[in-house]
Amino acid sequence: MRGLSHEARRLDMVERQIRARGISDPLVLAAMRKVPRHLFVPEEYQAAAYDDRPLPIGGGQTISQPYMVASMTAALGLAGDEKVLEIGTGSGYQAAILAEIAEKVVTVERRQDLQKRAARLLRELGYANVEAVTGDGSGGYAPRAPYDAVIVTAGAPRIPEALVEQLADGGRLVVPVGSAFHQTLTRVTKRAGRVETENLEGCVFVPLIGEHGWGEDVSN
Repeated sequence: MRGLSHEARRLDMVERQIRARGISDPLVLAAMRKVPRHLFVPEEYQAAAYDDRPLPIGGGQTISQPYMVASMTAALGLAGDEKVLEIGTGSGYQAAILAEIAEKVVTVERRQDLQKRAARLLRELGYANVEAVTGDGSGGYAPRAPYDAVIVTAGAPRIPEALVEQLADGGRLVVPVGSAFHQTLTRVTKRAGRVETENLEGCVFVPLIGEHGWGEDVSN
């Protein structure tokens, strides 16, 4: 596989790692085929960018496994006209996948160094529909609320109520919920003021740090 072009490896990634595991949403598959994942990881990891695993991006943060990116995006049930909030910009890769599908993406990252790097790359790649901001994403981003969908790319100890409040009627929130070391991917749907919760699959994410997440000392 290492001798193939990035595009060939990306297409193989979608077939073997994503379609083969049951992800069939055509919008998600198209986005995963298009976005150059290797540009979102440090140069020393680009050869492994399309492997079936998360990769470090610096500062103890990671870019998620390709399958998990696809699974979480598919769980949002996007049609293409939504405003989406992402909590945890990280490398910017998930934001790019969302931007290929949604009308508008707001992404929040607590680490300014990661936010600036991701925002610059997203601009260079032409994603004008992404607004990247720095802040405590565990509380959402009220200035652009309500959102049709919210995705959290870090593990929370519980469903953050602030994110539920910022959902529009009919909106979906996808968030890993559990301990700091293992979570269950959870989908919350808000209908007529009522909340429905579904457990989707097991997962492992870095902790969601913030007022409505874990404290800074969670891994100590």
